[in-house]
Amino acid sequence: MMAEFSPRTDTSTDGDTDDKAMGFNNGQHHGIVVSDASDKSRDQKTLRRLAQNREAARKSRLRKKAYVQQLESSRMKLSQLEQELQRARQQGIFISSSGEQSQSTSGNGASSFHVDYSRWLEEQNRRVTELREAVSAHAADGELRIVVDGVVAHYEDIFRIKGDAAKADVFHILSGMWKTPAERCFLWLGGFRSSELLKLLITQLEPLTEQQLLAINNLQQTSQQAEDALSQGMDALQQSLAETLAGSIGPSGSSGNVANYMGQMAMAMGKLGTLEGFIRQADNLRQQTLQQMHRILTTRQSARALIAINDYFSRLRALSSLWLARPHE
Repeated sequence: MMAEFSPRTDTSTDGDTDDKAMGFNNGQHHGIVVSDASDKSRDQKTLRRLAQNREAARKSRLRKKAYVQQLESSRMKLSQLEQELQRARQQGIFISSSGEQSQSTSGNGASSFHVDYSRWLEEQNRRVTELREAVSAHAADGELRIVVDGVVAHYEDIFRIKGDAAKADVFHILSGMWKTPAERCFLWLGGFRSSELLKLLITQLEPLTEQQLLAINNLQQTSQQAEDALSQGMDALQQSLAETLAGSIGPSGSSGNVANYMGQMAMAMGKLGTLEGFIRQADNLRQQTLQQMHRILTTRQSARALIAINDYFSRLRALSSLWLARPHE
């Protein structure tokens, strides 16, 4: 019996072995197919990623090119505006930087002030350019002091010009319509805040001695306290003015009797008369702060401070011009 079953047993064993071998080979072949498919999938993802990166880089280059073209266009428009302004000055006409309609210099006090301010600004730029050249050339202290004193004295002219203009139209000075849009964002009582300007200058004037740093910090705090007092006075004036105007309105919303109405409006006019005083006090504070800063600093430090002040306001004016000349979609 063992002889009978022996061939079957061997045959069965060989069959299993062949089946296993076939199964193994089939499995190995299937694994290769899966591996190839996986590699192809990864290759496709890589290609897609590379294509996306190339497209993103292309768009970035296009955006950069468009931005550069926009800046160049804005620069050309700014140059054109400056040329038009120069021609207008030669013809005796003022063109405001905010795009307002031109006014004749023979008109009201506001237009005359605009012309005076434009002339003052041109002279200021000329003086600061001279100061910058003197600093770059390492001019002697005596020579540099003359130029610095000239720039400081020139600031006194604008305070005098503003004072005269405030007498003619205090609202025009207070609103800052003679300034560019970006400058008006930082306007306080018809000008700049001395305390904020001192904060900006401290970083530009290093190194400072301990005594100088203490003096400038004290000057900054004193200026801020005076500014706060003037701001509180303006708030009180506005509140009082609002109450006065409201008092002239009858219960039904219409004006009351003529005598009451005229009396209330006369009171309001009297309160508006104090606005000129606020402008004058604010400019006095600015002028005194500038003079005190000049006394605290050395001649060369004062020169650097005056250049930094001029550069700061020049950047604000340039920012306004770029904003007004920006492309509109």
